[in-house]
Amino acid sequence: MTSTAQPTVPEGRKAHPEHLGHVIFITAAAAMGGFLFGYDSSVINGAVEAIRSRYDVGSAVLAQVIAVALIGCAIGAATAGRVADRIGRIRVMQIAAVLFTISAVGSALPFALWDLAFWRVIGGFAIGMASVIGPAYIAEVSPPAYRGRLGSFQQAAIVVGIAISQLVNWGILNLADGQQRGKIAGLEAWQWMLGVMVVPAVLYGLLSFVIPESPRYLISVGKVDRAKEVLGEVEGRSVNLDTRVGEIQDAMRREHKSSFKDLLGSRMGFLPIVWVGIGLSVFQQLVGINVAFYYSSALWQSVGIDPSASFFYSFTTSIINIIGTVIAMIFVDKIGRRPLALIGSVGMAVALGLEAWAFSAKTAAGTLPTTEGTVALIAAHCFVLFFALSWGVVVWVFLGEMFPNKIRAAALGVAASAQWIANWAITASFPSLSDWNLSGTYVIYMVFALLSIPFVLRYVKETKGKALEEMG
Repeated sequence: MTSTAQPTVPEGRKAHPEHLGHVIFITAAAAMGGFLFGYDSSVINGAVEAIRSRYDVGSAVLAQVIAVALIGCAIGAATAGRVADRIGRIRVMQIAAVLFTISAVGSALPFALWDLAFWRVIGGFAIGMASVIGPAYIAEVSPPAYRGRLGSFQQAAIVVGIAISQLVNWGILNLADGQQRGKIAGLEAWQWMLGVMVVPAVLYGLLSFVIPESPRYLISVGKVDRAKEVLGEVEGRSVNLDTRVGEIQDAMRREHKSSFKDLLGSRMGFLPIVWVGIGLSVFQQLVGINVAFYYSSALWQSVGIDPSASFFYSFTTSIINIIGTVIAMIFVDKIGRRPLALIGSVGMAVALGLEAWAFSAKTAAGTLPTTEGTVALIAAHCFVLFFALSWGVVVWVFLGEMFPNKIRAAALGVAASAQWIANWAITASFPSLSDWNLSGTYVIYMVFALLSIPFVLRYVKETKGKALEEMG
């Protein structure tokens, strides 16, 4: 009886790769873009105070140099999809690898502040491209039976990249006797921090030459025979390859190319569901999470902690980020997206409130009393943990699931753009806000964490266990 039911199951859904190790290698190679995404995003953390000293700039100018990369991120993310449809996913990876390499070399050897900012923009463009092409490629080469687990490689690679960047920064600082501007082989320590990214960037580029092009792209450009070869590699030779190609071609014919006009409603500009997506993206950033990854070393130094210890705390924070991400990946399908988001919001609000209280005790000498300093360190780690196990993962899951099929691509693009803008606003404003009132700055972030609770309760619907066709 069971054999009569089998033909109704699409080939791709029941396929299991004969060589799963090969599929994991392909996925891991593509996820190197995510590693570079995380690495390049946070490596600047170790150079903030050295750049301030080297170029003698104030907080406002310094913030623009740090945040300017986000302009490149937005442009790269906006263009990567269309470029990939024209020249292929692999070519886009190779372009991103070249841009990462150029950015690393240029940032390590700047002539002046303006060209450091320029190289930051180039690196941001590569980040934006990697943030789009990695998940898209992994989804297209993963066997459906393993797609969820393989898709998690991208987020895992990002948080590992953040952690490795902080570990490398700490190691370089120790080689320079704890001085961010200390010399190592003729270059200052902060220059080595920014330049070391050449190594993973070149590795990413080399790996892109040994992994196959996406079957979906190959079919779109008429290379059906090559697409069958790749499908055989990743889904197994026992799969009916003609049937799989037919399934992909049918899906491509049925796809609706969503446009900006599809997102517009009658009264509020965008459709309500689009506003919810924008809200999720904005709240994710307005709690101040990127302060922990862009400025934590400078923050701890501003309250009297020596540079070596501050770099070490940045590394331990990034390890907590990995742990939180793993927790989210385990529970997001078990307890649901909304419960995780609410748990995270409450936890972040408490942690941010404790940080605000601790920083309010900052002395005229720029230090924290022992008790307040301990609370600040513990609260900072708890904040990152609660973010990582909730909003860090859940928002991306929501954005991938919550929109109706007709508008999913365009709505996701608008929501992602809102996220980059909010990211820029927080990154660009923190140095000036902290100069004004460090404790007050964390109160602002705490307020946004608190506001996210009624937002989720009222406007965000659970997507766990629902088919994509049910959304909207």
